[in-house]
Amino acid sequence: MCGICGELRFDHATPDMAALRRMTARLARRGPDHEGCFIHGPLALGHRRLSIIDLSEHANQPMVDETLQLALVFNGTIYNYQALRAELVGMGYEFSSSGDSEVIIKAYHAWGKHCVERFFGMFAFAIYDLRARSLFLARDRLGIKPLYYALDGARLRFASTLQSLLAGGGIDTTLDPVALHHHFTLHSVVPAPRTILQGVRKLPPAHTFWFSANGETELRRYWSLNATRPDMALSENDWLAATRSVLARAVERHRLASDVPVGVLLSGGLDSSLLVGLLADHVDELNTFSIGFEATAGEQADEFEYSDLVAKHFKTRHHKFALPNSAVLQHLPEAIAEMSEPMPSYDVTAFYLLSQKVAREVKVVLAGQGADEVFGGYFWYPRMQDAQGATLERFSQHYFDRDHAEYLEMMSPAYAVPDATGQLVAAQLALPDADEFLDQVLRFDVTTLMVDDPVKRVDNMTMAWGLEARVPFLDHELVELSARMPPSLKLKEGGKFPLKAIARGVIPDAVIDRPKGYFPVPALKYLRGDFLARVRELLDSNACRNRGLYQRSYIDKLVSAPDDYLTRIQGSKLWHLALLEWWLQINVDQPG
Repeated sequence: MCGICGELRFDHATPDMAALRRMTARLARRGPDHEGCFIHGPLALGHRRLSIIDLSEHANQPMVDETLQLALVFNGTIYNYQALRAELVGMGYEFSSSGDSEVIIKAYHAWGKHCVERFFGMFAFAIYDLRARSLFLARDRLGIKPLYYALDGARLRFASTLQSLLAGGGIDTTLDPVALHHHFTLHSVVPAPRTILQGVRKLPPAHTFWFSANGETELRRYWSLNATRPDMALSENDWLAATRSVLARAVERHRLASDVPVGVLLSGGLDSSLLVGLLADHVDELNTFSIGFEATAGEQADEFEYSDLVAKHFKTRHHKFALPNSAVLQHLPEAIAEMSEPMPSYDVTAFYLLSQKVAREVKVVLAGQGADEVFGGYFWYPRMQDAQGATLERFSQHYFDRDHAEYLEMMSPAYAVPDATGQLVAAQLALPDADEFLDQVLRFDVTTLMVDDPVKRVDNMTMAWGLEARVPFLDHELVELSARMPPSLKLKEGGKFPLKAIARGVIPDAVIDRPKGYFPVPALKYLRGDFLARVRELLDSNACRNRGLYQRSYIDKLVSAPDDYLTRIQGSKLWHLALLEWWLQINVDQPG
């Protein structure tokens, strides 16, 4: 929906408005419709708006309520804002706008820090209390909307993107060795609060962070995911009926909370096709969008066979884009400049290119991200389930990109650390309120890994074009329902059985019964020609050599036979190294 940023001083100095303007400007692509700023004592706020709900100027931000003495900047959508508004009106609150932003202000005044527990939606926001001179930051339960911050003894700065913080200046850009270990072990995931940079942190999902102007703080978790079976046993039919009901309600929430048309990113897979099926009867003309690329090394790079089938079946206004691999290489630098953190996943640039085209047609789309994590759709889940050994071993041998020994072979001694990722994963899997091993795995994936891989990439790449992506499969009620479901039910028939079952009779069987596909960009998996030449150039550059991250013998080994070195989940190890170096050159060495 938007981009937010701000500064709170703890040293009685005036906020740096030149820095705030630079931070706000760097968020322009997230919010092309309006720019605003606000300053009061030790606090300054910046905002870039993407108008989705209440398109009038009354919903511009920063939003200041003079009566309640509260100021807000907000990114996201509160899907139940109308019900909350009605409740607040019943309590005596008056509104001057018709959107969800003002509902947050009134809700915070009415219920304080507990207001977030009443919100259904995706959100990152900051509320400043002008009387108390205190700042309240909040992030949604599943981390769909990002919130980065830099904190020192003199000030707090926060923003929707890491690049916005860098634009403000004064950030420690030293690389975090522990974060690097996570990044190269967990498929580029660096769990909150860390980022790849020592001077930037991110608010964890389902947390709030309160600050006073004299430097007092309170970090609070307001939601956690219970992965235990309910007291009353449910039959398979009970679970399927509940899934159908909760998903339909979630899709309806996501559709209705908009004053502009809503489309669907249609990959041709089960998840996005099911969204189309659930929406088709409720929308006069549904826009759907698909993208594909050239095959590489014999691997197909589009799923048009199935997306065309779904579009024809539901008579959508379908937009299909077939792009040459040269377009990927040409636009990679732009996409990397919009990555808040380095993301080597192949489909990042595909989302970037697709979003550019989609944004010409609509401002809001629904996407199927999260369904695989929530309902057990990936191939490594059953492999973990069938594996023997300790919990960490069962997880790591089917997921870790590199074992610790290979990490030490890859990184220069200056960045050698103990097995930080093994320690983190073991601790996360051992948390209470999970009945079975796969309950532990899926909960960790949904609450941690997914947040900083598919969810982050969709937010970054769509918002780069002023396009809001909504993810109904991450409705927290649906996530809570699935977490309590027996893993055996989710893994039945190759995974995602509940979604397959409720899709029968809604979408064509050919889509349900097809082999699972991925958003393919094989040119970044099988490095050839110009792609391989660019990777060689990056890793042999003076910047890379002077940075001293990698051991040259490891680089030489991968460059000599790129196809021979793939991760356990089929990522290119060579591309992973090159992508991090490219991201650092674009975003840290020469930020702009």
